[in-house]
Amino acid sequence: MEGEYASQQYGLNFDFKAFIFRVISYWKWFILATLIGIYVVYQQNIRREFPYTLSASISIQDDKNPLFTSSTNLIFNYGGISGKIQDVLLNLKSRKHHEQVVDSLNLCLNYLKDGRFRKQNVYKGTPFTFVGDETAFQVIGHPIKIKLLDEERFELSYDFGEAQQVSVQNFKTKEIKRVPVPASVFSQVFKFDEYINLDVFKGSLVTVTGARIVPDQEFYIQYNSFNGTVSQFMGQFSVVSEGGSLVVLRLTHGNKAQIVDYLNASVFILDRDLLHRKNQYAINAVNFIDKQLARVRAELGEKADSLNNFKQQTKIYDIQNESSTLTKKIEAYDVEKQSLEESLLYYDLLKNYLETSKDFTNFPAPAVQGIGDGNITTAISKIIDLSGEKSKLEYSVRSDAAVFDDLNRKIEGLKQVIYESISANKANIRFQIQTINRNVAALEREFSTLPENQQKLMGIEREYLLSQNTYNLYLAKRGEADLVKASNTSDIILIEPAKDIGQGRNVVNLNIRYVFAVIAAFIPVILIAFIITFFDRKIHEPTDLEGLNKIPLLGVVGRSETDTNLVVLKKSNAPVAEAFRAIRTSLQFIYKKQEVPGAKTVLLTSSISGEGKTFCSINIASVFALSGKKTVLVGLDLRKPKIFDDFEIKNDVGAVNYLIGQASLKDIVQETGVDHLDVITSGPVPPNPSELLIGDYMHDLITDLKTQYDYIILDTPPVGLVSDALELMPYVDATLYVVRQDYTKKDMLKQINDKYKKGEVKNISLLYNFYGQKSKYGYGYGYGYGYGYHGEDSKKRSWFGKLKKRFKD
Repeated sequence: MEGEYASQQYGLNFDFKAFIFRVISYWKWFILATLIGIYVVYQQNIRREFPYTLSASISIQDDKNPLFTSSTNLIFNYGGISGKIQDVLLNLKSRKHHEQVVDSLNLCLNYLKDGRFRKQNVYKGTPFTFVGDETAFQVIGHPIKIKLLDEERFELSYDFGEAQQVSVQNFKTKEIKRVPVPASVFSQVFKFDEYINLDVFKGSLVTVTGARIVPDQEFYIQYNSFNGTVSQFMGQFSVVSEGGSLVVLRLTHGNKAQIVDYLNASVFILDRDLLHRKNQYAINAVNFIDKQLARVRAELGEKADSLNNFKQQTKIYDIQNESSTLTKKIEAYDVEKQSLEESLLYYDLLKNYLETSKDFTNFPAPAVQGIGDGNITTAISKIIDLSGEKSKLEYSVRSDAAVFDDLNRKIEGLKQVIYESISANKANIRFQIQTINRNVAALEREFSTLPENQQKLMGIEREYLLSQNTYNLYLAKRGEADLVKASNTSDIILIEPAKDIGQGRNVVNLNIRYVFAVIAAFIPVILIAFIITFFDRKIHEPTDLEGLNKIPLLGVVGRSETDTNLVVLKKSNAPVAEAFRAIRTSLQFIYKKQEVPGAKTVLLTSSISGEGKTFCSINIASVFALSGKKTVLVGLDLRKPKIFDDFEIKNDVGAVNYLIGQASLKDIVQETGVDHLDVITSGPVPPNPSELLIGDYMHDLITDLKTQYDYIILDTPPVGLVSDALELMPYVDATLYVVRQDYTKKDMLKQINDKYKKGEVKNISLLYNFYGQKSKYGYGYGYGYGYGYHGEDSKKRSWFGKLKKRFKD
């Protein structure tokens, strides 16, 4: 109990009861905040534009080309169907893919019209289209108004407000810059198909075939930035794999026609890119072979020209029979040499593929045809495995993760092994070709016995045939590569294209927002009430005094409705006057209990100025005087005199003059015009008020007053500011410590309470002043002090006065 009292005394507790009633007292603000919140939510709800969500579904297949066999150019798929699905998902989620879709549909260009709350997207809903100049910069973020006048003319206008510069973008190069505008407001009439050449808008409006032109109809053309448009669609786009090989693409947007086009274009671009990637080997092979064909074609032309020139010069057009045997041997060597050179071509194709390709998940067999080196085929298998692992990780791991660096290093290491093996095998093949060349040279020496012209002819014909065979070889390989490219099919099968079949909007029940609006209105009210209660250190109810100190409560004085302190004298029937009569009775009980003989004294003080100490002193003195007792009110607040104004008397001479020996008691006592009530004002403000109050003259003053009056009321300074009142307490029989509602702070009672507990002050009671009929906490005081406070004032008050008082309370 003592610990609880201490915590309350020093302000460490939180008054939950006060908090609850304070929240209840704010009901008007809660209702106002609720109404505002509901209105805001209503306005948001009616402006909410619900989008559509459409989908398209595709299947990922493992298509193999039936034209190829393992002995020719069969394309192997080492990645499997799961690897392809991951590859498709990564492609569909990539920004590059969405940039291609936005570019292909020109979605940066928007057609709008005025709606109820906003401009609405009317994609493919206008009787015209705008053909923008691809090389020009177009204004972005600002709508261009188009007002149709007739079938041939329209009015173009814009209003950029106060802007002196606008942002423009070239949608071919994607460059953005800021340019000044000569005039922020513009309007001009143009014809359809006429080129519009403005600083920030270039192009022409073309009517749609069959569309009806309605005069005075208004539309808007607005370019948005390319990156912003791509980001918008990426945020609304989703793609999921729904088991097996099925992949579903979904887009949520406000215009169904735009959704349909976007999804179908997305599938088309994905199919095109994957097929192009699938044909990449054939494309690389064709490019490589074309370079070789050009070289061999030039050599073949030179050999043919040499052969024809020699025959014309020598008139020799055939070879003698005796050279047929040697010729057959040489031709056999040539065939073997051609086979070796074909092997060199295969190695070159493999090296070219490794150098130009980035993904080896689907490794084509043409790249390894004719290669029997086990080290190369083993390394290729490992590269395919690593590429498949990398493709799977790209679906779930960030692209800058360390694991990708490790996989890339391993792939590069295997490629280096293959390059070394290719170099070694090519060196071996070249050595075999050199051997064949030496054998051919030996056979050619046998021709030395033949006529010289015949030997030259045979040599020229052999070189020509060799070049022709090489050229035929390259032509055959190019045909095979073209066949691979032409016969490949995409792994993407469109199961269900996106289309408008009357789907409704994604309607969401927004009524829950009203619940949140009520909660949002309640939270600040509670928060404000909590903060105010937590930091509020003032006394608001008489019951607050119970937990703050042990000093008893003598009485409660209601709130005065008059402009004067003389409530008891001016309105004796008022509730406040009745409260002071109750205090008089309580004081008489204290005097009787203490068995005080003769004159009785009472001292009134408070914590600080403004708590109603003087008001209470005047009215307590008044009730004693009205009871027929000779009473004197002594103003001892020497620093701040007050009493004289209320009784309309002067403060020229007072207690100060007596305390310094300048005047007698008779000189300082002034009549008030009220029977049995005299007043002693404080007099002029002295330089040493504390010394005067503790001097010997103070004792003489009290003694003299007791010989002439029945009741002596002392109005003293606040103890929270000076200690004068504490020095006067030994002279009095009772002390009243005034506490004012909603004004006195709890911590202010600590000083007087400590002195009371230590026994330094005795016979002290609390006087609760300015008590309202109902406090801001919403509950009344139930100890019998209130009397209801319904006197003549409340009965006579008009309805306006009652309303004013209620708001004031």
